[in-house]
Amino acid sequence: MFKNLIEKLKKNHTTLVFTEGSDPRILEAASRLKQEGILQPLLIGNEEEVRQAAREGDFDIEDIRIVDPLRYRRMEELVDKMVQLRKGKLSREECGQLLRKGNYFGTMLVKMGVADCLLGGATYSTADTVRPALQLVKTKPGHSIVGSCFILTREGQQGTEMLAMGDCAINIKPSEDELVEIAIEMAECAKIFGIDPQIAFLSYSTKGSGKGEDVDKMRNAAQKAKEARPDLPIEGELQFDAAVSPQVAQTKCKGLPVAGRANTFVFPDINAGNIGYKIAQRLGGFEAYGPILLGLNAPINDLSRGCNAQEVYYMAIITAALR
Repeated sequence: MFKNLIEKLKKNHTTLVFTEGSDPRILEAASRLKQEGILQPLLIGNEEEVRQAAREGDFDIEDIRIVDPLRYRRMEELVDKMVQLRKGKLSREECGQLLRKGNYFGTMLVKMGVADCLLGGATYSTADTVRPALQLVKTKPGHSIVGSCFILTREGQQGTEMLAMGDCAINIKPSEDELVEIAIEMAECAKIFGIDPQIAFLSYSTKGSGKGEDVDKMRNAAQKAKEARPDLPIEGELQFDAAVSPQVAQTKCKGLPVAGRANTFVFPDINAGNIGYKIAQRLGGFEAYGPILLGLNAPINDLSRGCNAQEVYYMAIITAALR
C-alpha cells in the first residue's frame, strides 16, 4: 500500500504541518520524510527549541521549515480570518490567544493555503485536533459531521488483504443519516488506498433475522446510503459472518452481491467499531492505520499520544495521500 502512495506523493510536492514540532517522534519522522523526498514537512514551535531537540536526537532538519506562532509575520491576517470564521463567537483577543497554540495555528495555516494538510495529536488529545478543524477548516458542503475510519492490512499468500472499518473513533452513537455520511466518505477513502469498496452495514441481525431499534437503524441507513450512492455496492443489515464468509452468506442471505465479500464495514456505534478493529488487529494479525478523519475540507489527522516515530511516518503519508 505505502509503496504506491509514496510514488504518487513524490510527484505532488505536498506540504504537511506537524503541530508539535519539537517532539522527538515528530522530528524523526519529519527528517525521514524530507530525506526520502516524500513530502515537505512544516514544523510548528519555537525555532531554537525545535533545533535543540533535533540536535539532541541527531535528526537532520536542516532543510525543513520551522514556524513560530509568536513570530509569524502574517499573524494579524490569521487573526482577522479567524474572527471572520468564528462569526462573533470569539473576540479578536481570544482568537489571538488561540492562534498562539500549535493546534489552532497549524489548522489556520491549512485554511490559508500555506500548507496542504496537518497531522497532530502526539501530545494533544483527539478533541484538541478535531475542534480547530471543525471551527476553521470545517466540513465539506453537505456534511454535518466528521467521521473516521481505520485502514487495516494483512499480508497473505495471495498478497495484501485490505479492509476499511468505521466509525471506530469519533462518533459515539451516530444516527441513520450520520451513518450514511460515514459510509460514503469511507468508500471514497478506501479507494485512495486501493480498496474496491464492498460496503456492509453491520448488525446482530442479517436481513431481518433479529429485531430491535439498532437493527432498524442499520437497515434504514443502508437503504438511505443505496439511494444516495447507487453506484456503490452496499448491503445491510448484515452480521459480520454473513458479510465476510461466502459459505455463511449462501445460508443466511443467498444472492446478495456484497454478502460474503465485504471489505468496508460500517459499525452501528463507537463501541462496536472500536472493539471490532482492535480484535482484527490483535487476534487477526492486521496492521491498523488511523483513525483517518473523514468529511473535512482538508486532510487533517490525529495521532495517538502513545505513537512512535514509525507510526507518525505512516500517518503523515496517509494524511498527505488524502489531499
